[in-house]
Amino acid sequence: MEFKQLLDDDRAVSPVIGVILMVAITVILAAVIGSFVLGLGNSVQQTAPNANFQFEFGQDGAGNDVVNVTHTGGDTIPANERVSLNTSVGSTAFSGGEMSAGDSITGVQYSSGETVRVLWVSQNGDTSQALAEETAP
Repeated sequence: MEFKQLLDDDRAVSPVIGVILMVAITVILAAVIGSFVLGLGNSVQQTAPNANFQFEFGQDGAGNDVVNVTHTGGDTIPANERVSLNTSVGSTAFSGGEMSAGDSITGVQYSSGETVRVLWVSQNGDTSQALAEETAP
């Protein structure tokens, strides 16, 4: 047996690498197709924005207790996602397109001692989350 022939004989390397690559590509394709078939691809993109809000409690001209909430910073919320201020007395959605720092939802009545929440609902309506909450005086 010749030593030089042993070092030059690499016929088995290519088929092994080829099989490993084919298996890896198959697994990756199956994972991608499976995630879209099961709807996981869409829900990954539906994350709640990270935004800050300031609550101001007071009274309107008729003597009703009302709360105003102002977006004070963080992510801009696109117009196709709904943001609303919810209390036990009522609810008002922001209607000015996209909501960015400085925008407000005003004049929502509340009851003393209740928790007032700013709620976000995703574009397709599948996901919702409370972005901020505060207890009314």
